[in-house]
Amino acid sequence: KDLRGEIAGLHTKNLFLRDKKRNFYLIVTEENTKIDLLSLGPKIDANGKLSFASPDALNEILGVSPGAVSLLAAVNDVEKRVAIVIDEALLKSNQINCHPLTNTRTTSLSKSDIATFLSATGHNPQYISIS
Repeated sequence: KDLRGEIAGLHTKNLFLRDKKRNFYLIVTEENTKIDLLSLGPKIDANGKLSFASPDALNEILGVSPGAVSLLAAVNDVEKRVAIVIDEALLKSNQINCHPLTNTRTTSLSKSDIATFLSATGHNPQYISIS
């Protein structure tokens, strides 16, 4: 937060998770949201317990490294292996900030921009209430 300074809008937290069947999920929420992985699993129809996916899987599937996980990495998921899950709380903001595949920059998008982007990548996000 100190490094980015004052940027208007909501800032995202992104978790790259997997279930016991090796289904992958990208969870996108507001940066201060507390996430309980045990209660999240049933909300997204995960098969068993959720855990963090490996850095190797993150790089292979989304083409980013830990610390740079972003909704925009869906562009690299050409095989559509990742289910995108977006917290409905993000939809309350007109400006949503995320990393553009590197954690040294921030990109601001509207809800419409995000919908257009995900449609162009062939991802149909699931919207849920995480908190």
